[in-house]
Amino acid sequence: MEEVKLIGTWRSPYSYRVTWALKLKGVKYEYVEEDLSNKSEMLLKYNPVHKKIPVLVHGGRAIAESTVILEYIEETWPNNPLLPIDPFEKARARFWIKFGEDKGSVFGNVFRTVGEEQVKATKEAKEVLRLIEEHALGGKNKLFCGDKIGLTDLVFGWFAGWLQVLEEANGVKLLDHNSFPKIQAWIENFREDAIIKENLPNRDEMLPYFKHLREKLIASATQ
Repeated sequence: MEEVKLIGTWRSPYSYRVTWALKLKGVKYEYVEEDLSNKSEMLLKYNPVHKKIPVLVHGGRAIAESTVILEYIEETWPNNPLLPIDPFEKARARFWIKFGEDKGSVFGNVFRTVGEEQVKATKEAKEVLRLIEEHALGGKNKLFCGDKIGLTDLVFGWFAGWLQVLEEANGVKLLDHNSFPKIQAWIENFREDAIIKENLPNRDEMLPYFKHLREKLIASATQ
């Protein structure tokens, strides 16, 4: 069997997407922690274009960009499929994957901005959540595409491991007890999967990191 290696970082939801997919598929791999403040020769060799994580190295060949990696994993190890078989449902899954990628920066803006800009970003983020609540989730399904975790769930998996930490770090609440019940139910269902539960980030490690990052962003914005 060809060697599989994942280059990532402990705090990145993009790395975790790939970790989850590999573990759900039962693929054995080596994890390599990358220091993004001092990028390694390995990262620069395998992703010379963007110089970012995650990177999957399979048999010496590198694949970059998390959603591209997820598709590669799905096609390379077809056991335990993470996309629906039905063409329409598969297309729908891919639509929401792209939606999640396109709208990710909206949530990043809530964390990066202050004052009126943050108020505007928060409103935009809640609108994205409303669209997911009303159009992506619901019916009898526990997850995005049924009762079994798929690639769409992995792309939105950061809601389950990072969103609450970011809310606490920047003092802005996007999900409260009375809002977006379908999203909140999905988070609980996602976290209850045995593989996901065993491979979530450590909140106690992430919170100080993101609080410090938020303080630096505020200082920079108010200079």
